[in-house]
Amino acid sequence: MQKKFINPETMPATFGYSHVVEVSNAKRTIYISGQVAINADGHIVGNEDLGTQTRQVFENIKVALEASELNFNNVVKLTFFLTDISQMAIVRDVRDQYIDTKNPPASSAVEVRKLINDNLLIEIEAIAVAN
Repeated sequence: MQKKFINPETMPATFGYSHVVEVSNAKRTIYISGQVAINADGHIVGNEDLGTQTRQVFENIKVALEASELNFNNVVKLTFFLTDISQMAIVRDVRDQYIDTKNPPASSAVEVRKLINDNLLIEIEAIAVAN
């Protein structure tokens, strides 16, 4: 499997994501459902704290990846849903502790009015590829 991260000079500069991720010869594509800041015991982690919630979400994604014997290097797309998009810098700070910042996945961020629970501030979906 080969991944090519492309940021054409004729497109706007990126900040922590790639405009295009081209994948060749991948044998598996893994779709990870939107993850929220709920731990294995079913409790919300980081009530009213976006940084703590984001870390829990990335830990949940890490567990999901490991269940398919993968890691964050296999992730080619992240989709972020935030209740306050103006706080995206906090999310980026946590995200950068998990992803390869030299070759970041393609990403989208969307502000939503509400998630499944009023106390949740962020949800993240992931797509990964593997041989």
